[in-house]
Amino acid sequence: MRSNLILIFLFFLFNESPGQDSEPVSVLFYNTENVFDWENDTTVNDDEFTPEGDRHWTYRRFQHKIEQISKAILAASGWSTPAVIGLCEIENRDVLEHLIGKTALKSYPLRIIHKDSPDPRGIDVAMLYNADLFNPVSYDYFPLLNEDGLVRRTREILYVKGTLNAIDTLHFFINHWPSRYSGLLETKEWRNKAAALLKQKTDSLFSKDPNIKIIVMGDFNDQPSDESIQQLLNAEAGRLHNLSSAWGLTGNGTIKYQSQWFVFDQIIVSDGLLNAKNGVTTKSEWAQVTREKFLLEPDERYGGEKPNRTYNGFQYQGGFADHLPVKLTLEIH
Repeated sequence: MRSNLILIFLFFLFNESPGQDSEPVSVLFYNTENVFDWENDTTVNDDEFTPEGDRHWTYRRFQHKIEQISKAILAASGWSTPAVIGLCEIENRDVLEHLIGKTALKSYPLRIIHKDSPDPRGIDVAMLYNADLFNPVSYDYFPLLNEDGLVRRTREILYVKGTLNAIDTLHFFINHWPSRYSGLLETKEWRNKAAALLKQKTDSLFSKDPNIKIIVMGDFNDQPSDESIQQLLNAEAGRLHNLSSAWGLTGNGTIKYQSQWFVFDQIIVSDGLLNAKNGVTTKSEWAQVTREKFLLEPDERYGGEKPNRTYNGFQYQGGFADHLPVKLTLEIH
């Protein structure tokens, strides 16, 4: 009788019930750089990316572009699909439908969260999610406002609340902050305002639950040491932690301008996710820049390597994007 009890005990010890533990999953952010369809949209400034435009953008080039993006996404997560994929510089929902329906991603149960942004070029922030792993409960888009209270013509911040593996609730903020194109100082104010808006939204969540699990991903067009991240988002000293802070110290940037790498694409998480004892958790070292060999090419002018882009100036070369993807691995207890 005693030996039978021991056997039963050992059976339950080494055969835990399903759902108590699982394989690690990943979440990914990727600035895909100008993923436009090939048709002219008279409501946005997309003329450059049409067959008659300066870049002679055709269906064939568009299809190759989304195939390259799908390859980058799958390679970043070990040739599987992440649970959640944050994307920016996507023209419209049709582009996303092509991406998940006419590339290697069609083998996975990916779903779309998207809306057209007020950006004058029509480039949007969106999310793809694996329906077998992530279940969105709600989502919203938060616009930047001008001083007159009207919506500014730039990308909004995408917020998504959902459950991972039906075990734990996560809150995602996907960002693409105003660019530096018109000058660093001239555009700084609007990145600071984007940071203030984001901080307002995260503070609201923290006020309801100090241990809430938040993942902030995006192209911030600022580095971890810049004012928008350090002071307004308060990612270093507050309840949010910038897991990308050390990347630049080793030259491991996400975008290159001339000879210098910049860390514009970042992953920021809450205390509740980083220090969780159960449910979904992560570690600082699990946030990484994806540097697959095919995403890079030799930098003949400035030395080293640079991102393998779709265009070199206006010369088509059929690469990927000017940014590298960033990934965070999550563990479920």
